[in-house]
Amino acid sequence: MATSSAVDGIGNPIPTSAVLMSASKHIDIRCRSENVAYLKCKKDDPNPEKCLQKGQQVTRCVLSLLKDLHQRCNKEMDAYAGCMYYNTNEFEMCRNEQKEFEKACPY
Repeated sequence: MATSSAVDGIGNPIPTSAVLMSASKHIDIRCRSENVAYLKCKKDDPNPEKCLQKGQQVTRCVLSLLKDLHQRCNKEMDAYAGCMYYNTNEFEMCRNEQKEFEKACPY
């Protein structure tokens, strides 16, 4: 099976769709305030340049979270993201891997 949880040259997980989908519950909890601030900014000002800093804060939060998850529960995260990749991000096909990942890395 192909893996979606490849790391870059310095060991950071690459945020593929499968990795982001696998970490979505963690992202919701850990990066909620950054996401809310970004969405509020976008709602208040349609000029994309006005929200770049808020968008960068969201990106930093998510990348930091992925690095943390990769360090704390690498095997379970890889298994879950790999399943999601193989099954085109269908959560229903990966419930066992999701359960093991969430057990190893609770929110």
